[in-house]
Amino acid sequence: MPFVELPLLWIALLDAVVWLLLHLVISIVIQRIPVYWFVRNDWLFRQFDWEQEGRIWQRLFKVKKWKGYIPDGTLFIRSGYDKRMLHGRDRTSLSLFLLESRRAEFVHWLTIVPSVLFFLWNPIWAAWINVGYAVLFNIPLIIIQRFNRPRLERLINVELVGNTRRDCET
Repeated sequence: MPFVELPLLWIALLDAVVWLLLHLVISIVIQRIPVYWFVRNDWLFRQFDWEQEGRIWQRLFKVKKWKGYIPDGTLFIRSGYDKRMLHGRDRTSLSLFLLESRRAEFVHWLTIVPSVLFFLWNPIWAAWINVGYAVLFNIPLIIIQRFNRPRLERLINVELVGNTRRDCET
């Protein structure tokens, strides 16, 4: 039983407004976290062996086929980092992209968490729909980050090896 009883139309409107605010507020707050936080807390974003350096996501979900259709958050929050394409192939650009992918993953995990609030004013069935929405909307975006990050790490390692070779040759 919801904490607050409202007509279904008002519930649907309230749900839409709350989701819009949650997406924006969480994104804006996480955008203000300095990038070095994502360096220090890299353990939160480590790859697991079962992810096979991101290949599991391609095998299970064919990420390459649909990830290009997902809009980047910079459409809504202009101060964000546009992850639609690489900004350079040098180590600094690749490392920044990697850290911003951690930020994006963090935003999407955190956006799922407040879905439990919808039990306060929604009937149980509608609250579960909101939880489902949170999961179904955010998990594909998390999968994209987890798919891309090992590839970025490989590019950074190639760049490091390339720089080391050039340093040794001079």
